[in-house]
Amino acid sequence: VVVPKAKGEILGVVIVESGWGSMLPTVVIANLAPAGAAARCGQLNIGDQIIAINGVSLVGLPLSTCQTYIKNSKNQTVVKLTVVPCAPVVEVKIKRPDTKYQLGFSVQNGVICSLLRGGIAERGGVRVGHRIIEINNQSVVAVPHEKIVNLLATSVGEVRKL
Repeated sequence: VVVPKAKGEILGVVIVESGWGSMLPTVVIANLAPAGAAARCGQLNIGDQIIAINGVSLVGLPLSTCQTYIKNSKNQTVVKLTVVPCAPVVEVKIKRPDTKYQLGFSVQNGVICSLLRGGIAERGGVRVGHRIIEINNQSVVAVPHEKIVNLLATSVGEVRKL
C-alpha cells in the first residue's frame, strides 16, 4: 500500500502488537486518524497487520522499534506499507436498555465464541467468530480480555461493535 502524504505530516496510525496468537509476530493498526494520510489513502483498515514499512520488515521487532519506524516516516512524501488485510469490518449496533439485560454472548480474547439464541447480540447481527475491534468508538484491538469484558459489562443504550 502506497500512502502519499505531505512532508512533515505524520502517517496517522496507532499500532499495537499483533497478539491474539497471531501467525505473524508484528504490529496491527489499532486506530487511524480520520484526516490522516493513512486514512486518506483509503486502503488501510483497523485490524490490518503491517509487515513492513518502506521495505524494512517489522516482523518480530518490538513495538517501540515499529513505532520509531512509523515516526521516522514523517519527513517522507510517500510511505510504502506491506500489509496483511484483516477481514472486512461489519458494524453492529445493539440496543441494551440497562446492564441488567445480558448481551447474550461470550467472548475470549476479542472473539465471539458463543451466542445465546434469540439474545440481544444475535438479534443485532453478532455471529460466532466475529472479532470485536471497537466498542462505542473505543478501539479494543489487542486490549486485554478483562478490559473488553468490563467495557461490554458496563455499556448501556446503543452498544456499537465493529
